[in-house]
Amino acid sequence: MRFKCVAYFLRRRGGGAAAPSSPKRLLLLGMAGYLSETDFVMVEEGFSTRDLLEELTLGASQATAGDVAAFFVADLGAVVRKHFCFLKCLPRVRPFYTVKCNSSPGVLKVLAELGLGFSCANKAEMELVQRIGVPASKIIYANPCKQIAQIKYAAKHGVRLLSFDNEMELAKVVKGYPSARMVLGIATDDRHSLSPLSFKFGASLQSCRHLLENAKRSHVEVVGVSFHVGSGCPDLHAYAQSIADARLVFEMGAELGHRMHLLDLGGGFPGLEGAKVRFEEIASVINSALDLYFPEGCGVDILARLGRYYVTSAFTLAVSIIAKKEVLLDQPVREGKRFEGSCCLQSRMRTPRACASLCPVAGRSQTPCAWALSSPRRASCERTPFPPPRELQRGCRDASGRREESSKQGHPLARTLVLALLPPTLRL
Repeated sequence: MRFKCVAYFLRRRGGGAAAPSSPKRLLLLGMAGYLSETDFVMVEEGFSTRDLLEELTLGASQATAGDVAAFFVADLGAVVRKHFCFLKCLPRVRPFYTVKCNSSPGVLKVLAELGLGFSCANKAEMELVQRIGVPASKIIYANPCKQIAQIKYAAKHGVRLLSFDNEMELAKVVKGYPSARMVLGIATDDRHSLSPLSFKFGASLQSCRHLLENAKRSHVEVVGVSFHVGSGCPDLHAYAQSIADARLVFEMGAELGHRMHLLDLGGGFPGLEGAKVRFEEIASVINSALDLYFPEGCGVDILARLGRYYVTSAFTLAVSIIAKKEVLLDQPVREGKRFEGSCCLQSRMRTPRACASLCPVAGRSQTPCAWALSSPRRASCERTPFPPPRELQRGCRDASGRREESSKQGHPLARTLVLALLPPTLRL
């Protein structure tokens, strides 16, 4: 994800010079020099993100005659605090940041200062982190579907750690980078995760021995095992079971002569307060499983690849509201109105975020679908050729005019429905 308009800030403690334990001192003293004081703004303690947003939006509106562009405000102190929380909860685990989550330069520089490694999915991400001075030894090329040209790029620039989970990926590495050090990705039981990954990524336990044998015959070194239980996994047992499965694969590799010394726990850890399962609970289960299957002193280097955990709570988006309209929640849908499939759009986490009252479709005004009117939540409104998922179609009419089962409870009060649009320059 690319961010062109970002205002970074850190909070100063106590009013004068930065305290010895403040984020500024921790970032700027005794470290590698990835971040400079010109990369962010210092604000006084107690100065909230909202205060900064109001200052910036006021300044932008006064300086610009036209539309004010959307922008992000990033609290770098929140990123630093997340890092210290991670080190406290998982002291044996070395964090790697997943660049594709948020490749904002300020974030990358802060995390580089804190000593993180970086998980890259392509050539552009490897270039980006090496451009700010991150050494190749702190980069893992973790894309499960790699291009041969980008495998060769990794070889040329000294990125030695690569992942694989099938014979085709192994064959590409044998052809383009036979001296690479490979990490075998295994499937997990992630059926309860919000974003399950194992239906398309990860080798089954039954196929691991075959892949390890092929690697040995091809003289490719397999140095470890990785897994990912999916993002938003509420099942704590999935973490323990995945670590136990990794132990089995370690034993297979050792039997075949591979020097296995790396365990990658993946990511998907929650980044916001109020998550169904707290990060501290997940860390407790992971620590117990590590003590059982990979006890301290066993010679295994343990890492995790985190993205949203670090940045979700740090970024706030400011956009310009261009229109709003009040719609009564008990307003009926006209008889015979055909559902166009453009009024409700599900967000990534299946939680509607914003609302709009009318959608122009083919030059006509469309009555809002009944879901947007009857639900106590809000629906995102965008023009799309795809109909919303079934759970969002309650109360809507299909093409034949039949009404689906829905909750018919209305609310006597009007709700303000707001449509927020980004400027054309920032649209995807």
